[in-house]
Amino acid sequence: MSTNRSRQRGEGKVGCISALLVFGVLGAAAIKAVPVLYGNYQLEDAADRKAESASGRPEEVMLRELLQEAQSIGVPDALKARAITVTKRTAVDGMGSCTVALRYTTTIDFYGVYKYDLVVDKKVTKPLLENIR
Repeated sequence: MSTNRSRQRGEGKVGCISALLVFGVLGAAAIKAVPVLYGNYQLEDAADRKAESASGRPEEVMLRELLQEAQSIGVPDALKARAITVTKRTAVDGMGSCTVALRYTTTIDFYGVYKYDLVVDKKVTKPLLENIR
């Protein structure tokens, strides 16, 4: 029988504590980042839907609806002037396009330790389907 083998206990306290610490830090970061990222995704999706259904609707109405959507979602940086723009263009052949541009920067504050600037620069262009019957 080996006496050397009987002295090994198989404990790994340092590894377990460090793994819990890493998962705790990742969880705390996710609590701050996920709501901001999800809100921006929802606003981008709303811009895509508004651009698709732009036929027969004025730009001002679409802009007002997108601003209301940004406020209800909770994206305050999108409410600033010129953060959301809506442009409709009609081509000579009757086929036009609607472009919705989102340009703003949101800061994610990770408990005062680190600040991350999330730059949103998304442009959605969809064809206007006004002449299709």
